[in-house]
Amino acid sequence: MSADTLVSPFLLARATVTAVERVSPSFVRVTLGGPEIADLGTPGAVLDQRIKLIFPTPGAPLPVLAGTADWYQEWLALPEDTRGSMRTYSIRELTADATSTTLTIDFVLHLDPTSTGPASLWASAAAPGQEILVLGPRRGRTDGGGIEYYPGDATSILLAGDETAAPAIARILEDSPAGTRGAAFIEVPEAGDILPIAAPAGVEITWLPRADKAHGEALIPAVLDHLGSQPVDSAPETLPEGELLWETPTFSGLGEETAEGSNHADRYFWIAGESGVVTTLRRHLVKGLGIDRSQVAFMGYWRKGVAMRG
Repeated sequence: MSADTLVSPFLLARATVTAVERVSPSFVRVTLGGPEIADLGTPGAVLDQRIKLIFPTPGAPLPVLAGTADWYQEWLALPEDTRGSMRTYSIRELTADATSTTLTIDFVLHLDPTSTGPASLWASAAAPGQEILVLGPRRGRTDGGGIEYYPGDATSILLAGDETAAPAIARILEDSPAGTRGAAFIEVPEAGDILPIAAPAGVEITWLPRADKAHGEALIPAVLDHLGSQPVDSAPETLPEGELLWETPTFSGLGEETAEGSNHADRYFWIAGESGVVTTLRRHLVKGLGIDRSQVAFMGYWRKGVAMRG
């Protein structure tokens, strides 16, 4: 057994806010730095990497954790009113040089009292010098999970999601080979939320401002029209209350048989965002177009009306 395998694939680090920028009406970009994140992630191979962020309880200090393999149980053992809040986010950008590592997260601001949460509230008031805890992969380690984008030998890709998936879609495209071909569909609250993405020339990006429409009302028909598909009438999958749809080639939250080996299909699909919208798209693609599960990852990042945790 190598020395590397004896070290946890995860890094738990204290990070300091170095910059805050309101990049659009619905997004605030927070840049994090500090010596403890020097060994975080692998720039250039981030893709849709998920990480955990722990925010301090208002008026309380950031919790202190040992960072061992049992960090989660250690965190749960802290008093609930002082341990802070944990949420999952995608990395928008990760850069490193000989002296420092910089982590950038794009937060969606849900400031409506009926839909806001601790992460959005923290981001809306974030300022340089504040600290949070970051749990993510160690530099060069891929055995800790958190990446679902695996196009294999596919000759084209289709990415689709709402504003919560926009940072992951942007990172996937910016980390993809220059010759990548395909399409990306991103539904955002309003036209001012359209942000630049340095995508390969062969990928067409379609931004879909939602305006007064319901979630998915712009995204679903745009994806189906692109595929030349008509809506299907099959019953949607039913998920337990509070659960999210999570179906990838190697994992099935619905208990379906998973695929083995790499994807060798002509096209690869990656769809994420509000769980009900993702479920609807899954029904159309799987039932309507007969797309094999080895070609697609469907991920519910959140669920309307449900306060997500962790």
